[in-house]
Amino acid sequence: MTQKPTVALIYDFDGTLSPGNMQEYDFIPAVGKSNRDFWEESNDTAREQDGDPILAYMYRMLHEAKSSGKSLRRESFKQSGQHIALYEGVREWFGRINAYGAERGLQLQHYINSSGLREMIEGTEIAHEFRKIYACSFLYDVDGVAYWPAVAVNYTNKTQFIFKINKGIESVYDSQRINEFIPEEERPVPFARMIYFGDGTTDIPCMKLVKQQGGHSIAVYNPVSDKNRRTSERLIRDNRVSYACAADYREGTELDTLVKTIIDKIAIDYRLSKFYR
Repeated sequence: MTQKPTVALIYDFDGTLSPGNMQEYDFIPAVGKSNRDFWEESNDTAREQDGDPILAYMYRMLHEAKSSGKSLRRESFKQSGQHIALYEGVREWFGRINAYGAERGLQLQHYINSSGLREMIEGTEIAHEFRKIYACSFLYDVDGVAYWPAVAVNYTNKTQFIFKINKGIESVYDSQRINEFIPEEERPVPFARMIYFGDGTTDIPCMKLVKQQGGHSIAVYNPVSDKNRRTSERLIRDNRVSYACAADYREGTELDTLVKTIIDKIAIDYRLSKFYR
């Protein structure tokens, strides 16, 4: 039986699948902070130390949890993830779009590529939909308590995970195979069969990379935010993304129609490639 060609749908999380920052739904209130105070203190830490903002927010999470007595166990982070809100249609999106791809002879695989916290994403009701969640995470001691960052995903090193998907390397640790030469035609997921979903400036390197390599990048925006819409439209003008749509994943929306059209094109391009000599 001939294996179906694989299409990778790669999503940022905060602002892409969820309207807000995942820490704001449960974690920040639980440590007794306002969202504004938490992020201001996190950014102040990064600025004063001339450090990475992602590592700074991870430090603030550890610091605030210890100061307030909130659990730092993996299970506690996953429980916080259960409170994360999702955009309209996200829950039903995966099954419906997978079926659409299968009807066209394609196998769809979904990935997260986020600067948010993997443990929280694993607590959401859609975690099982993803083949791999590339995101920030903590190291845990013998008692299962977080004590240090294990992975910090910022806007530039996000691109490494695009290449891992391209070459079929799922391990974050494996830095050897990612640098080995693999002919493009032998890679499990060519760039032309990638669809990247992002919402803002932190996704620009990934969205532009996928677009330049022949894939499809979509800037999504909060349907109730004119500012977010203008940001997405600017990314099109700057030639950094291919499309911009409201983050409404329900059937029949502009985003739903766009992605189905891209899937149609990928299926046709794949069939046409079989005629090449």
